[in-house]
Amino acid sequence: MADDPALQLRPATPEEWPVFLKTMVGAFGETPTGPYTDIPPPVAEMDRSLGLWDRDQVVATAGIYSRQLTVPGAVVPCAGITWVTVAPTHRRRGVLTSMMRRQLTEIHEQGREPVAALWASESSIYGRFGYAPATVKGGMTGRSERLRLRPDIDLGAGRVDVVPLETYRPAAAAVYDAVRRFVPGNLARDERWWTRLLRDEPDDREGATERRFLLHTEADGTVTGYATFRMKGGWTDGGEPDGTLIVEEARASTAPAYASLWKVLLSVDLVRTLQVPMASADDPLRQLVTDPRALNLRPADGMWVRLVDVGPALSARRYPTNINLVFEVRDEFCPWNAGRWHVWGHPAGAFCDRTDRDPDLVLGIEELSAAYLGGVSLATLQAAGRVTEISPGAVTLASTAFFWPVTPWCPEEF
Repeated sequence: MADDPALQLRPATPEEWPVFLKTMVGAFGETPTGPYTDIPPPVAEMDRSLGLWDRDQVVATAGIYSRQLTVPGAVVPCAGITWVTVAPTHRRRGVLTSMMRRQLTEIHEQGREPVAALWASESSIYGRFGYAPATVKGGMTGRSERLRLRPDIDLGAGRVDVVPLETYRPAAAAVYDAVRRFVPGNLARDERWWTRLLRDEPDDREGATERRFLLHTEADGTVTGYATFRMKGGWTDGGEPDGTLIVEEARASTAPAYASLWKVLLSVDLVRTLQVPMASADDPLRQLVTDPRALNLRPADGMWVRLVDVGPALSARRYPTNINLVFEVRDEFCPWNAGRWHVWGHPAGAFCDRTDRDPDLVLGIEELSAAYLGGVSLATLQAAGRVTEISPGAVTLASTAFFWPVTPWCPEEF
């Protein structure tokens, strides 16, 4: 292999998928299984993959999914970074840096997506490339005997039914497509992504049942909510049921529909523990139950975001209050972003372009990326010494304008 890995990186072909996959999943301590061990899955974009070969072996992998990301007040194209691995035999050679630089440079030059995002397997790696955690997953758990809905909750006039997959899928897709446009961090799902999401290989169930499906339907037949869950059976030494209910996703377009879905989920027999691994950190369920302490949260970083092109990214989103400030952005890894940017915007539109005006605040691309979806406060980052205020009051104004009333959340890993 040449000394410079950047000269050897290239997209993998569909024919090379088996060896590419073996290296990729092997880095996570797994063995390839399922229907796509010999051919790429439908969501794969092999022309946006990167591989590094040493003789006939793949020693590093990376890829991009072309996604659509909800940001405050808008939806923007987003490069979903995935498949990132480097073999232990080729660490400390600049391979990861070369792949990250190649990806971001190509995204910028092609003008395809102003934003990139990823899920970080190791949280200490991606900050140096400008990525920052921008969503939080709540990781809710609770004991079922303590989880009761408040008596004043409106359940509406609809009904909840257990349905087969073929009924569930189109109805859930329609509800999701409506609600995801209002939640920063949500990603569009076409048919390929629904197929991936609903795959249910027995080897992946970790001892739980197959996936089960609920739909909430109004009196006029309109579907306004859906949920998916599994059960994992268990018994105490005394013979009492000690099962676990694992709720994978529960979404609704109305408050009564959401409450009705949870009334059913919290009534499943033989369950003592509720788990909602991918819940939002601000899930409405916490406001539906009589005992808020009955739900325990173990929040963790969710999706990480990186602004690839500052001007288009900040122009795309909306701002709940007026903003008219100059940001001096530091970005050594993507130098085309470095410099001063005038951000002007309000709830109906925004504009961001280069300027030679004096800055109102100075920050790095990490900090700007963290705040982009509205869930991380620029004032908090200033308190950590990561944002510098030049004009008095600028951080307060910027923090208020970058805030969004809906907590950013991504319900799926990629």
